[in-house]
Amino acid sequence: MDGFFRLGMVFLHQDLLRQGDSCIGGGYYEVDYTCNRLLLDRSSTDFGVPKWHLLETLKVPSQYRGFRLVYYYPDGMEFDVSEELSIEYYD
Repeated sequence: MDGFFRLGMVFLHQDLLRQGDSCIGGGYYEVDYTCNRLLLDRSSTDFGVPKWHLLETLKVPSQYRGFRLVYYYPDGMEFDVSEELSIEYYD
């Protein structure tokens, strides 16, 4: 399954969805420009933690090309999204 990665400043993660979309989880993000990393953590109150195992390819906005994506589960476990999934970029 391919998934579009969307970021935004919203009250609920459902506000990032377009008509016909479904969501397999969410959370919060921080951009680390010094190390070119996108740090992801926690979970969405409306969709829970991201279900990375359902994806083969993650489509990321092109402005994050070259950034390493890392997700930290609530229990502290780290998931290196950039290593585990195929990344494609979109405009």
